[in-house]
Amino acid sequence: MGIIIMFMLLATVTPFIFLYLKRTVLAVVQSILLVGMWVYFFEVAFATAPAAFTVTWTMFYLCLIVAEVAWVMFIISLVKHPAEFNKSFQ
Repeated sequence: MGIIIMFMLLATVTPFIFLYLKRTVLAVVQSILLVGMWVYFFEVAFATAPAAFTVTWTMFYLCLIVAEVAWVMFIISLVKHPAEFNKSFQ
């Protein structure tokens, strides 16, 4: 359960990564998926788990997949342009 929460917290930060990468459409999509992800998590944690392939189940897993794609894009961006990244912190 701890690993799931860690990945959910990383997914929660993801819209800000998309905004940093200037991908506003993906930031909006991820924000919508975040709502479904947290709703599904609270349903599973405090009530009975919904059936597979429901709307919230789909949003949960899509949110995690899109978050991982965003983190890979972010890492590639940092490796590709390290001078810009260093300049922004000075």
